[in-house]
Amino acid sequence: MYDLIVIGAGPGGYEAAFDAAERGMKTCLIEKDALGGTCLNRGCIPTKSLLHASSLYRAACEGERFGVLAENVSYDLQKIQERKNEVVGRLRTGIEGRAKKLKVEVRYGTGSIRDASHVVLRTAEGEEVLETARILIATGSVPAVPPIPGSTLPGVYTSDTLLSETKEIGRLTVIGGGVIGAEFACFYRDLGKEVTVIEALPQMLNGADRELSLSLKQLFTKRGISVHLSSLVSAIEEGSAGTLQVRFSEKEEEKTLETDAVLLAVGRRCFTEGLFEEGFSVKTERGRILVDENNETSVPSVYAIGDVTGGIMLAHAAAAEGQNAVAAMCGDPVRPDLSLVPSCIYTEPEIAFVGLSLAAAKECGIDADSKKALMGANGRTVIAEGERGFVRIVFEKESGRILGAQLMCERASDMVGELTEAIRLGVTVRELSRVIHPHPTFAEAIQEALKS
Repeated sequence: MYDLIVIGAGPGGYEAAFDAAERGMKTCLIEKDALGGTCLNRGCIPTKSLLHASSLYRAACEGERFGVLAENVSYDLQKIQERKNEVVGRLRTGIEGRAKKLKVEVRYGTGSIRDASHVVLRTAEGEEVLETARILIATGSVPAVPPIPGSTLPGVYTSDTLLSETKEIGRLTVIGGGVIGAEFACFYRDLGKEVTVIEALPQMLNGADRELSLSLKQLFTKRGISVHLSSLVSAIEEGSAGTLQVRFSEKEEEKTLETDAVLLAVGRRCFTEGLFEEGFSVKTERGRILVDENNETSVPSVYAIGDVTGGIMLAHAAAAEGQNAVAAMCGDPVRPDLSLVPSCIYTEPEIAFVGLSLAAAKECGIDADSKKALMGANGRTVIAEGERGFVRIVFEKESGRILGAQLMCERASDMVGELTEAIRLGVTVRELSRVIHPHPTFAEAIQEALKS
């Protein structure tokens, strides 16, 4: 008899299990594959490992402008992958060690819910029925595959399959200009490959501030990445000599692009296959599990968190929701603030944003304004010869209270935490401007923006 069974060991699942165990709950964590889920094994960590390697290669190739001369610079894709796997393995070992220390029982297999107090665990050895007081669903998501003819041809990848590819790809076409597509585009372009991005919407990074999206497109164009917006792919076909032909329409003009590989990066879908036994279900909508403010489903004592609920599909959001659910189970009023989830994109420079954009604030009827600093005047950016970028802070005019922030600069992913906290605490522009930032740093741009 368990106090809690967690199905899915991604960041949301394992953090919830650890939190529950620290609160004295007897906890079982079920995982069908490997601890860490998509984020550690097929997402956040491995992609950033690849991007780190490709940025080092590009820096070495461009070192002459800094007085660093390197000859015959090359890369080894196999070794890049081995390094990525080493990073993933080291972090997975850390999760395993923490589970052992907290006495969380980790069971490998697939878990399906028979009713609100029983989970069926299926392994190669057979099946076992586990009894529990509560269930937490953290089964995550999988890459969405659009119904494009030819999407199953050899050479057509999802982010899962391309992530471990060691074959050289000279020309890559990315279908989808969101976060996943943008990061893979950067990786392959850093390695000197020909990259094309085809996006159906009128801007990249749907949901992000328009200026961030426009700046990223301009940066991609400068780096030689071809970007086609408002473009619909109609088919992927076999070409000659092992190539692929991508047919798409742009501004009512039919076009054909020859490429060596295609990445389908049109988003992810909630994963619930095989989760519920016959006769049991929770309320869903378009494939996502519906939850309340406690992350509890329509069935009492059954909770759901992370990607499977169809919200913000980010590892840190799932982890916070897991903490929220466990706190609710224990009657703890101290919860994470789920209304403020920062988003980060690991292009170069990085992109990060949190809270409201100026346009969103005005759509909400808020009399808002913004302050902005361009990174071209930032000392660290000049030293590093960083790309164009900015820091913008959105605030309410009357009170000066900070409502949101958008950053496109080096270390944006590290800087956005300060602004998230400022928004959460209701800090005003005047109050934050009193904070002294060290010089020279990228973070000085926050101070400069507040003075503008």
